[in-house]
Amino acid sequence: MAYLDTIALVLGALTAGGGTMGYVRTGSVPSIAAGLTVGSLYILGGFRIRNRATYGVESALLASIVLAGSSIPRAIRTGKPLPTGLSVIALYGLFTFGMAWNKKAV
Repeated sequence: MAYLDTIALVLGALTAGGGTMGYVRTGSVPSIAAGLTVGSLYILGGFRIRNRATYGVESALLASIVLAGSSIPRAIRTGKPLPTGLSVIALYGLFTFGMAWNKKAV
């Protein structure tokens, strides 16, 4: 589970950076708000995992659930590359942190 913190921190940087870029390119306030919120959840989870604090995996899993809930329907509806890429990130997070959470729960 030592790698989980790095994965969460990278996903946090990707989503926060992507939201910021969306704002810079288009002026989209929802992009920056969603990117920073989901990114913060991933980063919080990453630091909590690294410090062996409680709810680290759960925070990262929650970020993946939120990201999946917003990006997968848009990817299906529009077929555009951005929501599709976000969906891939969300699915990777759901699998990675879901498996880690499942191992903790057993």
